[in-house]
Formats: sequence, C-alpha cells, structure tokens
Amino acid sequence: MKELTEKVLQFRNERNWSQFHNPKDLAISLTLEASELLENFQWKTSEEAIEERMSDIKDELADVIIYSILLSNELGIDPKEAILQKIKKNELKYPVDKAFNSKKKYTEL
Repeated sequence: MKELTEKVLQFRNERNWSQFHNPKDLAISLTLEASELLENFQWKTSEEAIEERMSDIKDELADVIIYSILLSNELGIDPKEAILQKIKKNELKYPVDKAFNSKKKYTEL
C-alpha cells in the first residue's frame, strides 16, 4: 500500500496539483469518479456492462482508488489500517451465524 501511495503522490506532485487537493475537493472528486464508474452500468445488466465496458470500468475504478488514496493521505489516515478496523466493525455488525447468505442490513438481522 505504501508503494502505491508513493506512486500516486509522485504523479500528483510532479504536476504541482497538491495545491488543489484539499479534503473537500478530493471528496467531491471521489464522488464524481464513483458516479462515472456507475455510469458504465446504467441501462445494462451487470453482465452486459462487464462485457461491453470493462476497460472503462477498470479506468474509473482506478480513479476512485486514486482519489481515495489522496484523500486518506490528506487526512492522515492509513488506508490499510482503516480497512482492517472497518472489517472488525463489520464482523460485529454482521456475525456469520446471522448474516450468512443474507442481504439484510445489520439492523434487520
């Protein structure tokens, strides 16, 4: 994860874009890129979207991940640690014996 973060930051810093990368604007950009990812699935089944738009899906997903890395860097959040902590929280919300094979929200289990 560290190597990937360093690569993303190097790309950004070589272009002097850090001046534009405050938490608010990074969060906005993250949301916009997620919407562009979602647009690839609009009016299609999952299978159709994957078959027809895989290259674009891959690019947009990469943009979402890049903006997530940039935002976590700006906020001083270690992405790996944040993900591991979130998994622990979700394990409590969604115990296997209640959540297995269920799409219900934790409040409905």
